[in-house]
Amino acid sequence: MTEKHNQTALGDVAARTLSNATKTVPMLSTISPRWLVHLMNWVPVEAGIYRVNKAKNPNAIEVDCSNKDERELPATFVDYEEWGREYVLNAVNTVVDVHTRVSDLYSSPHNQIKEQLRLTIEVVKERQESELINNKEYGLLHNIAASQKVKTRTGAPTPDDLDELLTKVWKEPAFFLAHPKAIAAFGRECTRRGVPPPTVSLFGSQFITWRGVPLIPSDKLQVNKGKTSILLLRVGESRQGVVGLYQPNLPGQQSMGLSVRFMGINHKAIASYLVSLYCSLAVLTEDAIAVLEDVGVDNYYDYK
Repeated sequence: MTEKHNQTALGDVAARTLSNATKTVPMLSTISPRWLVHLMNWVPVEAGIYRVNKAKNPNAIEVDCSNKDERELPATFVDYEEWGREYVLNAVNTVVDVHTRVSDLYSSPHNQIKEQLRLTIEVVKERQESELINNKEYGLLHNIAASQKVKTRTGAPTPDDLDELLTKVWKEPAFFLAHPKAIAAFGRECTRRGVPPPTVSLFGSQFITWRGVPLIPSDKLQVNKGKTSILLLRVGESRQGVVGLYQPNLPGQQSMGLSVRFMGINHKAIASYLVSLYCSLAVLTEDAIAVLEDVGVDNYYDYK
């Protein structure tokens, strides 16, 4: 027969009625570092339109290395294209609704309106990075010249393949951009060949490099049926590279190109906030970007 023991001290369940749990802010698993946005050079676009002007027939510009004689110097001029390509800023918008009763009663220790807006802004910024890569009008993958496209030799991303990309963007390449699975696949190919890539520290994080150029991960580069792409970019307006575009001086501006505006409270006591982000991207010259296509990410090896 089991003896019944009398409780001699306060139990955990009852004790918790007098205690407060330490509460975190809401976590969102889809938030990523968004390295592309950090590494891109951004240009303010005052009127919402950015025009890229180019020279026409650059090989027709004549110069001469003068000898010690009185030969006639060549006469030349630089002609321009009559109308350059214009990029119009794209908008990523949404409206956040918060019932005033909820924000009034349940905003301690964390402000409900602030957290609703914070998480929504994170999702908007994730969509921004996706659009910079995949948008059919201005996205990186849809603005690469045919001469700047490279196919993998074996399917897996090898050091030779990345070297081929470097021949396409050899003028001050800034970084490779790839899905994390593609970077892991490249690491396996390097390990197999006995040439493990060195690492570099950027923004307090470690990135592997090839020929001194970092491989930057982004999950916005899609993997379809085990295949993906690896990009190589030169960035900056002064380098005639790839530039991000944003609208400055927005009403209610929270960060670069992003604003939050209060839209009012309706008759159901719901407060609405408009979240808007205006951005685009321009490739200033064809050799500012190249792509390695048909990159396989599912090749593995047995190391002995």
